[in-house]
Amino acid sequence: MPFQIRRMSIDDLRRVISWAEEEGWNPGRGDAAPFFAADPSGFWMGWLDDEPVASISTVSYGGRFAFVGFYICRPEHRGKGHGLALWRAALAGVGSPVIGLDGVVAQIPNYERSGFAVAHSNHRYTAELAFGTPHDPRLRFVDDGLLRAIIAFDAGLFPAPRDRFLRNWLVGDVSRSGFAIVDDGRVTGYGVIREAVTGRRIGPLFAANADDADLLLRALVALGRKGPVFIDIPEPNRDARALAERHGMTPMFETARMYRGPQPSMPLGRIFGISSLELG
Repeated sequence: MPFQIRRMSIDDLRRVISWAEEEGWNPGRGDAAPFFAADPSGFWMGWLDDEPVASISTVSYGGRFAFVGFYICRPEHRGKGHGLALWRAALAGVGSPVIGLDGVVAQIPNYERSGFAVAHSNHRYTAELAFGTPHDPRLRFVDDGLLRAIIAFDAGLFPAPRDRFLRNWLVGDVSRSGFAIVDDGRVTGYGVIREAVTGRRIGPLFAANADDADLLLRALVALGRKGPVFIDIPEPNRDARALAERHGMTPMFETARMYRGPQPSMPLGRIFGISSLELG
């Protein structure tokens, strides 16, 4: 049977997340449901007979912006053209005028051949962290009552509204928790921490300034056990890098944020940690 391309089910996505674990991407333990909810039609799998051999996601945010992730070909099937065939088919079906991705540095030339251009680097920082719970009257635990305000705040920090993703990312799963800063009834920053295969990952971490980002970081880390914490920081945000280094975090690898189409104007000075390398 020739190579076939089909949309993923959520069970297929769970399988692909296990592939990501094998690749060393350290996915979150509860990522499948909120990722799939963002755009159930945006996940693709390549099959040979009854064997899944490759994957990719092209999650669309309201047709205005799309993000590519989970581009994986199983090691034993690489070099045979299956990954490239899946890539071309998936990208051909994207109707959004702007497409983003976070790619490993070695693959930048390949992405450039498909029309993507580098916007900036991201660096994953990590350290063993432990903090006591900070006390600040502006800190609020993220719950249903804050959803609408956080979604409105987030709209200014992402290339397109992502209500469906956030409603599933922010509440309803014990593997993820969040804090927001609420000042005079208005959300001015928020962050989420989630259990990962190894340690915990923070993302997003959005704040008006470095002091608020530090407050959110300490509050999030204090929610759970001591251990390694990971955060993906856009390289142009010097305050974010300084914050990580002040707490003893060190960079472990680099990715490139790339776009095809008009590059969005992003307020990187307020983005102290991106949401995920898979969905932007």
